[in-house]
Amino acid sequence: MIQLSIIIVSFNARADLERCLESLEAAPPALPHEILVVDNGSTDGSADAARRWPGVQVIQTGENLGFARANNIGIRASTGAAILLLNSDTIVPPGAIDRLVAELDRHPEAAVAGPRLVDGAGRAELSFGRMIGPWNELRQKRLARSAAVEALTRQPQSPDWVSGACLLVRRSDAEAVGGLDERYFMYTEDVDFCAAIRARGRKILFVPGVEVVHLRGRSAASAPAATREHYRRSQLAFYEKHLPIWAPLLKLYVRIFS
Repeated sequence: MIQLSIIIVSFNARADLERCLESLEAAPPALPHEILVVDNGSTDGSADAARRWPGVQVIQTGENLGFARANNIGIRASTGAAILLLNSDTIVPPGAIDRLVAELDRHPEAAVAGPRLVDGAGRAELSFGRMIGPWNELRQKRLARSAAVEALTRQPQSPDWVSGACLLVRRSDAEAVGGLDERYFMYTEDVDFCAAIRARGRKILFVPGVEVVHLRGRSAASAPAATREHYRRSQLAFYEKHLPIWAPLLKLYVRIFS
């Protein structure tokens, strides 16, 4: 019986995807699992490359549907009691997934767990935070650039959200909130997802004892202008949904400074 479904959404990031799958093949999780790659209309041979790994299920969407919608396709096609949303630009060290699952299992009140994310040089990423809002966004950006990141990411936390780059969720909780909100093409969908889960009285865990390498933004780097546009659209959609009083001011800010 499959206990864990690992879902990797990929878009024109073949080298990263291969590196991610290599790390999973070199030290696979001990618990019964499946790996699903949802290819978002890549033109760089990503889907064919992923098929070289025995047992990896490849789903081709035929077009770039965005991160939330592609993950939902993977969730619906998977069968595990737990679901790991994993970016293609990650490298998973031996034992990391098993420890993350074990930590979530230790906390029945929690629905989601995220690891400590580090870059290729071992520098920590601020991969959790408070609910998005004008002041919290400023605070998050300031903290992310500060020397405090190292210490902050060494402490267990119960934050409002953890990064969707590596997010473990119980299937029952993911299905209870209807999966990820597909109005977000990319960015903020993980914050929104965690908010929906917390609204049901469930907890989010940040687990500093588990590290995953996150090389960050490889798909986005191939189209920076489009990436900025998607970020603004997702940010505005988030404010319209959660903070409608602030949405007109955000629209004005974007018009003036874009």
